[in-house]
Amino acid sequence: MDIQGEEPVIRCDGVWKVFGAKAKEAIRAVKAGELNKAQIRDKLDCVVGVSDATFSVGRGEIFCIMGLSGSGKSTLIRHINRLIEPTDGAIYIEGRNVNAMSATELRRIRAETIGMVFQNMALMPHRNVRDNVAFALEVRGIAEDKRRAVARQAIEAVELTGWDLKYPDELSGGMQQRVGLARAIAANPSILLMDEPFSALDPLIRHQLQGTFMELSAELHKTTVFITHDLSEAIRIGDRIAIMKDGVLVQIGTPEEIVTNPVDDYVAQFVGGISKLDLVTAAKVMLPLEQYRQTNGSTDTANWPVARPDDKLNTLVNLSIGTAHPILVRDGDVVAGVVTKDALLRGIQGRDHAGPAKREIN
Repeated sequence: MDIQGEEPVIRCDGVWKVFGAKAKEAIRAVKAGELNKAQIRDKLDCVVGVSDATFSVGRGEIFCIMGLSGSGKSTLIRHINRLIEPTDGAIYIEGRNVNAMSATELRRIRAETIGMVFQNMALMPHRNVRDNVAFALEVRGIAEDKRRAVARQAIEAVELTGWDLKYPDELSGGMQQRVGLARAIAANPSILLMDEPFSALDPLIRHQLQGTFMELSAELHKTTVFITHDLSEAIRIGDRIAIMKDGVLVQIGTPEEIVTNPVDDYVAQFVGGISKLDLVTAAKVMLPLEQYRQTNGSTDTANWPVARPDDKLNTLVNLSIGTAHPILVRDGDVVAGVVTKDALLRGIQGRDHAGPAKREIN
C-alpha cells in the first residue's frame, strides 16, 4: 500500500459523468442543490452516471468500489483509462492528467501502464491460451520467443499449466477467467482495473479465484481498482472499500470501518448481515489499562490471556473461554490495552468500548 506522503498512483478529483445535451446545466443544478438525480432526468433529460467522485488509490492497494446495479461503479472505473470521457473533473495516473493526454499517450498508457479485466473476458476464439495471454506483448512488437516465455510464466501463475495450446471453447468459465487474468499479468501493467471479473462464476470457483488474485496482487504489488456488487467479496479482497449509490461515493474506508461505522442507513443495510468475528480487531474494542484500573483497582495481569492489537474478535472469543480475566493486548513488549468481556460482546454487536459507533463521511 502507499507510503504516507507518497503521490497516489490513481487520483480522481470531482469527477462527473452526465449523459445528455444539458450536462453542464445539470451539474450546476445538482451542486446548487436545486435538483436531485430524478429531477435532472425529468426536467433536463439528462442522466447522472457519476456525481462528484473524489478518491485516491495508493501504490499496491486494492481499492474496491461496491454498489448495486446502476450505481455508477462500472461507469466510474472506465474514466480511469478514459474509455469514458468525464463531463467534469480530473483523473491523474502517477501524477499525470489523463484528461490532457493525446491519443498517442493514451494508447501507450493503456498498453503499458493499465490493464483491464472484465466479467466477459472477450478471449479470441481462434487463438489458443498461450497466444491469447501473449496478445498484448505481440501488439507491442515483442519477439515471439520472449512473449511465449512471459505467457508461460503467467499461465503457471494462474494454475493453468498444461492448457497452453487449448482454445477458449475447450475451457470452463473459471478457466477462461484465469486466462483473462493471466493476459493482464503478462502485459505487466502497474495498475489493474477489474470490473466484476468473478461475478458470473459458481461460488466455489469464485472463492478460489479471489484467493489466486489476492496472492498474485501481493506478490506482484499491483495497484488495483476492483468493482463488485458483493460486499463479502469487497471485504475479503479490499484494503479499502468505497460504497456507491446513484453515482455518489457514499462512504470510503477500510472493511472494518465500513462494517463498524456505516455512515448512513443505506450502508448499514449492506453491512447488517456481515459477521464481525473475522473482521473487527482487538484495537477496535480495547480500552486503556489505566482506564480499566480506575474502575477495577490495581490488578495483577500475570495470568491474563494475551492478544495482539490486530487479532480478530474470533481469536479474542477463544481466549476468553474458560477464564474470568479480561484479555491483555500487547503490541510487542508494550501494553496496548485491555479487552473486557463486555467490550468483546459490544464488538460482536458492532459497537466499540465507548458505545455506539461514530459515523464519519469520507
